[in-house]
Amino acid sequence: MLITRRSASGLILGLASSFASTRLAFGQQRYFDVTPGGQFKPVSVAVTQFAGDTAGPELTGIIINNFSRSVFLAPIDPNTFPERVTNPDQPPQMDAWKGINAQFVVTGRSGAGPDGRLQTEFRLWDVSTGAQVAGQQYVTDPNNSRRVAHIISDAIFTRITGEKGFFDTRVVFVDETGPAERRRKRLAIMDQDGANVRYLTSGGDLVVTPRFSPSSQDITYMSFGVAADPKVLLLNIETGQREIVGNFPGMTFAPRFSPDGQKIVMSLQEGDSSNLYEMDIRSRATTRLSESSAIDTSPSFSPDGSQLVFDSDRGGTQQIYVMAASGGPAQRISFGDGHYSTPVWSPKGDYIAFTKQGASTFAIGVMKPDGSGERILTEGFHNEGPTWAPNGLFLMFFRDPGGESGAHIFMIDVFGRAEFPVPTPSYASDPAWGPLLA
Repeated sequence: MLITRRSASGLILGLASSFASTRLAFGQQRYFDVTPGGQFKPVSVAVTQFAGDTAGPELTGIIINNFSRSVFLAPIDPNTFPERVTNPDQPPQMDAWKGINAQFVVTGRSGAGPDGRLQTEFRLWDVSTGAQVAGQQYVTDPNNSRRVAHIISDAIFTRITGEKGFFDTRVVFVDETGPAERRRKRLAIMDQDGANVRYLTSGGDLVVTPRFSPSSQDITYMSFGVAADPKVLLLNIETGQREIVGNFPGMTFAPRFSPDGQKIVMSLQEGDSSNLYEMDIRSRATTRLSESSAIDTSPSFSPDGSQLVFDSDRGGTQQIYVMAASGGPAQRISFGDGHYSTPVWSPKGDYIAFTKQGASTFAIGVMKPDGSGERILTEGFHNEGPTWAPNGLFLMFFRDPGGESGAHIFMIDVFGRAEFPVPTPSYASDPAWGPLLA
């Protein structure tokens, strides 16, 4: 039976039922423990060439590229493969694959079906047991082939690690062009691997701090027109519909969605201070959350919506605080040397990411919600603006070396094991990672 669902891009993605041999095996066990500590070694996966026309090699390349940036899975060099898989339905020669230390083998095919739609299937084989442990069939519009590759990558990542995938996601960011003193900044969106870049604004107004809704394909961001007050805007990236959420006197900072996508929390300047406010998107009712003569900014909800983390200089230096989402007393949780800013709660709830400024460096780090276990993932000049993958295992941030150069986006895992540049057409800053596509 063919089950269909509407993809985020409006195309129909057909998802055929799993192969019978995988129904019991899929999801029964976690092959790989994604936790810190111990002697870390990624799982070796051989992705064989998908059979079929031009779609097969393209899908294979995308899957291999995904795994090469996944930290926890290591794709094996195809030049070392012991056999050429001609029939993806047949089990590979397991003894031969053991000879190159492959732990899993992926086989598959992709090509045009009788109705012109793209038909793709994959099988994941456990080399140690010889069993097929996952498999799926997909039918989709040919223009959706990249998404199929990302969905397959997610299915394999989840089967091996026991964690949610992150490949079938998008990232909104600020595209920057032109000389340093006259940068043109416009909103753009791309796949998590840097492909399919699309521009969302024309660049006529300055745009900053885009943030993805965790429950929809909406983003909120700040827009600064010439001689105009800053505006908080809401943009649906599928329809292009744009509306002003708020137009406030003075400066507004860092609007961010609540976990259910129904509210926005932000910082509003009032004289020499700024306080935190919450706005209901539907009613536009605004509630003040902090009462401070200091600068409170960069609020971020906990995944359950019960708490807020933010940074404030109320103690004399910029530090991280946590308080109830309804407001009230705040507890300081950062106590290291330097200044802390841009805190963001992990979707898992286990960590808070932050930017930390020392004497001459900017670091991206994580700590537990009570402030313990602080760990620096990367440092240098100038790192800023962490954003979480929806599975809580990876962060993106931007690095700006200054001068006539410009910012670029990077990705790092939550344990700081590997860092990768994210390709963009030009300079890029302020990444915001979106949810898994529906």
